[in-house]
Amino acid sequence: MKINILPFGALTDILPAAGFAVAEDTISSVAQLHEYLAQQYPVIARLNFRYAVNQELVDDQHLIQEGDEVALLPPFSGG
Repeated sequence: MKINILPFGALTDILPAAGFAVAEDTISSVAQLHEYLAQQYPVIARLNFRYAVNQELVDDQHLIQEGDEVALLPPFSGG
């Protein structure tokens, strides 16, 4: 399964800023993707951020499908 990853904010200092694809058949949920990313980039496990799948904020039990776009969104403020 191929998943497109788009990091934002400070996460672009850790992950490829332009985004990247993950091709891993064992990933079927956001929780499994988080585990995979934490193995590849250990600092991820200590950071606070949310996941959005296809531009919708989701929890860690959300199921991921082939071709989904997953954004990693660190905390941000605005007015």
